[in-house]
Amino acid sequence: MRTGIGIDTHRFAEGRRLVLGGVEIPGERGLAGHSDADVLTHAIVDALLGAAGLGDIGELFPDTDELWRDADSMALLRDVLGRVEAEGWAVAHVDATVVLERPRLAPHRDAIRESLASVLGSVNVKFTTGEKMGFVGREEGAAALAVATLAPA
Repeated sequence: MRTGIGIDTHRFAEGRRLVLGGVEIPGERGLAGHSDADVLTHAIVDALLGAAGLGDIGELFPDTDELWRDADSMALLRDVLGRVEAEGWAVAHVDATVVLERPRLAPHRDAIRESLASVLGSVNVKFTTGEKMGFVGREEGAAALAVATLAPA
């Protein structure tokens, strides 16, 4: 068994969609980024890459490459899963947490979990706030953390 951790942060930006785990969340603003800025999926991608010893998201999909502008992070996740499997690993489980002051994410939990599970299989998703502290608490952005456990395929 191998375990990897991932963390990602993005600031808010007007005129952008808020996408988490491949699900668009209705709201006033989304997250800024070169791709779709799906902070949750990015953290999961880094956790998978870490567990498999395959580097990080910035190495594979650099924000300096126009090929990845507005990229669908779920497509990046599928690509990374293929790389992980090619190395002889299978996803045993992924556990992830989104840290976001608002909008409230609980109503979207099932859709987000189902979206991620359609690619990963066993996945758990949790949500919390910054309790009005730090950049998340000031509603400047969002963060996500993920732990991926891989088993030999």
